[in-house]
Amino acid sequence: METTEEILARFAEVRAHTERLAAPLSPEDQTVQSMPDVSPTKWHRAHVTWFFETFLLAEHEPGFAPFQDRYWFLFNSYYEGVGPRYTRSMRGAISRPGAHDVADYRADVDARVTDLVDRVDGGTLEKLRPTIELGFHHEQQHQELLLMDIKHVLSLNPLQPVYAGAPRLPGTPDRLGWVGFDGGLVEIGATGEGFHFDNELPRHQQWLQPYRLADRLVTNGEWLDFMTDGGYRRHDLWLSDGWGRVQAERWDSPFYWHEEDGVWFEHTLHGTHPVDPALPVTHVSHYEADAYATWAGHRLPTEAEWEHAAVTQSATEENVADLDAFHPRAAGPATGRLRQLLGDCWEWTSSAYLPYPGFHPAPGAVGEYNGKFMSSQMVLRGGSALTPAGHTRAGYRNFFPPGARWPMTGVRLASGD
Repeated sequence: METTEEILARFAEVRAHTERLAAPLSPEDQTVQSMPDVSPTKWHRAHVTWFFETFLLAEHEPGFAPFQDRYWFLFNSYYEGVGPRYTRSMRGAISRPGAHDVADYRADVDARVTDLVDRVDGGTLEKLRPTIELGFHHEQQHQELLLMDIKHVLSLNPLQPVYAGAPRLPGTPDRLGWVGFDGGLVEIGATGEGFHFDNELPRHQQWLQPYRLADRLVTNGEWLDFMTDGGYRRHDLWLSDGWGRVQAERWDSPFYWHEEDGVWFEHTLHGTHPVDPALPVTHVSHYEADAYATWAGHRLPTEAEWEHAAVTQSATEENVADLDAFHPRAAGPATGRLRQLLGDCWEWTSSAYLPYPGFHPAPGAVGEYNGKFMSSQMVLRGGSALTPAGHTRAGYRNFFPPGARWPMTGVRLASGD
């Protein structure tokens, strides 16, 4: 059980890490919204502050008053139970408050949360602990979103600015291997130990046929083979909705790729460089992942298969919180075990994002966190090079619409034999 001092140290570190990620960006950078799914950097900074103000201070601070009345409207994301909110697709129009004003907001709430936690008795602290812990993980989610979003923003700038970091030396491609699992009657979901979101409950049994998973993620070089073989031109490989997106949006490569004089380049947070065939392919949609798996003669894993494999192999974090390149790295030498499970790229599964049997959202407005999105989404597992350290686990259920390409998403193949 964490002491007051340990909780406050974690609070200070989580909050400081958000500011470190925003530090390379100018106030102008932090205001841009490049598409409806992207939020400006300063909005992320303000929203995670609003979360602590709304769900911790408003409920427990004596004599509570919001830092600024209109911030509750501007920085509420989707919590209907809290009140009205500003249109998501128009967040880039919020030129005021500015980035420096958001810093003042953060400093005020940080001081008040610190004071609240520092002075409450042990019993009250235990009541506050779940909300504080949720606030930590909520902010970590937005730290990753901040990086994914600014990557999209900078990708549209014709000057091709670098956010931070530098490329690694080119890797060496290795052959794809397979790891088999017996399956059987297995248990899936959070055990109740350590932090977990409500969508990871309840723990339940599920039957799995024997299966195999590829020992690493699909690489850029393998994806180039898919492209050369007409992968984006063959309707027979695609789900119907996916083929419609290919045609409507003229997909011919992963999201941040472009071709110049026969050479493919990839935009990253550390700049735009020739595609490295040894690195994992990333920024592909579920539709693309499924089409590639069909082309390769395999399939995507179910989320239950993925979790069972990760638990069986006691997966640990690999390339997360990459502050050197902000990008996936090559898998490295084969080990006979699964590589790149918790890190590098979020991995698409074939599973729709639906409630586990017996699922009930948390009471109150905070219960809107996950359950209300259990429609038209696909589950991803693992983590990415942009995921904060300590934020991944085998049971984590991330989710995005099947056409999403701006998240750092990759592909691991599965087979039924």
